[in-house]
Amino acid sequence: MTVSPIPRLDPPALAVGGIYDKVGMGHIWYQEFGLSIQKAIEDKLTAHFSPERLVVINESHLHAGHHHVHEGREEQFEANGETHFRVRIVSKAFEGMSRVERHRAVNTLLADELKGGVHALAIEPSALGEPTRW
Repeated sequence: MTVSPIPRLDPPALAVGGIYDKVGMGHIWYQEFGLSIQKAIEDKLTAHFSPERLVVINESHLHAGHHHVHEGREEQFEANGETHFRVRIVSKAFEGMSRVERHRAVNTLLADELKGGVHALAIEPSALGEPTRW
């Protein structure tokens, strides 16, 4: 009898069709059960990066009334939406990674949210012991 290894929670495994979808925690699950996109972001970042500090800020209200084109038609962002977020995260997982690699890791992890309605994601990743502006 062979034992399958426990899958690593790398960002591609968390995207559509990945581990989260298989256990019912993909973006659709959050919509169907009434949990927010912010909660989905917090859960995914926590599960993957085990952060020492994590702050996810919904900045959508700052963009209320701004125009954008969605599926060929002009729309406005709502003040109570979940379209713009700032992620501040400190994790040992970022040690040895460049700034670009850190951003790619977070963007890949949150690919479902970015495809499903998140318009903007500001990322402030730091490794343990690095100075932060917050």
